[in-house]
Amino acid sequence: MVIDDKTELVVPTEELEVVADMRVRSLDLPSDPIVVLLAILVALAVLCLAYLASEIVLPIVLALVLKLLFQPGMRLLEKLRLPRSLAALVLILLVFGAIVGIGAAISGPATEWAAKLPEGIPRLQERLKFLNEPVEALQTFLHKIDGFMQQGSGSNTGSGSTIAATLFAGTTHFAASFFETIVILFFLLVSGSTFLKRAVEILPNFKEKRQVVELSQDVEKNISAYLVTITLMNAAVGLATGIAMWLTGLGDPVLWGVAAFLLNYVPIMGPLLGVGIFLLAGLLVIDTLWLALLPAALYFAIHIVEGEIVTPLLLARRFTLNPVLVIIALIFWFWMWGVPGAILAVPMLAITKIVCDGIRPLAAIGHFLSGDE
Repeated sequence: MVIDDKTELVVPTEELEVVADMRVRSLDLPSDPIVVLLAILVALAVLCLAYLASEIVLPIVLALVLKLLFQPGMRLLEKLRLPRSLAALVLILLVFGAIVGIGAAISGPATEWAAKLPEGIPRLQERLKFLNEPVEALQTFLHKIDGFMQQGSGSNTGSGSTIAATLFAGTTHFAASFFETIVILFFLLVSGSTFLKRAVEILPNFKEKRQVVELSQDVEKNISAYLVTITLMNAAVGLATGIAMWLTGLGDPVLWGVAAFLLNYVPIMGPLLGVGIFLLAGLLVIDTLWLALLPAALYFAIHIVEGEIVTPLLLARRFTLNPVLVIIALIFWFWMWGVPGAILAVPMLAITKIVCDGIRPLAAIGHFLSGDE
């Protein structure tokens, strides 16, 4: 307790600490309503552009995020005295070659599991009697889809050609976006700090030049560290999950490891979906009920250890984000861009926080995006 002798008031020390902390954290809020309104309008215009021009904007954003992820690898190859163009080409070929190879390795097991699902409906219905109505609805839906596809491949050639055209158009769109992302990523890696140099050259005074350089370095350093750490931790989760599924008798450890690796990029929602997938797979394959629940339980335990202990310990407090805003960002960007948007939601939110923290007029927004420390 702190006692003021003149007024004989007793002021709790805790309250003094809170006031002092509030003074330290005091942030300048925009006072001009016109500036606030213009900022809101610009933000809405950017979001509308991102939605309407998603075929163009999404590959660019994905390439920018991947550039931050690949930056440590670029520095390592440059230390080996490789030219930037050759280093970028080697890095892209290694990473995307590994992705294509893993995709080819899991395509067979994934097809087999997809074929097991309609056949396993009666087994699931027997083991989960309390879910009879939802399972019957799912079974009816699968039968209708199967009949529709058979009808389309038979006499009704028009429907079949329409479905084939739709699927082909979707495949073509994905391939085109993937190619655009690789091309943009290659030139981003080759160009290095060209954009930063040009931005520094056109700024009027030294203070702004230094601020832009420091902000750019801060974003690159923190986001690269975040993405590399998350990728390594997701790989560890995938490895542990694959071993756990093999030990429980579920089989196909590569398939389940890759599934866990990818799902872990989507916070909260991805692991929840993973628990449902492993629960369904266990009930389809394993006879003993408690053993059938074991794959989902082990995956959940692995996720708890990684998400609540290891990753927060490695990332410390510099990446703490408001969990409510993380969920809102996941839902919003999934609606905007689908699965790629959900994967990019947290990195984009983290980049926004770092940029706002580095620009004094936007510091209040960065503070609002922060989680509990």
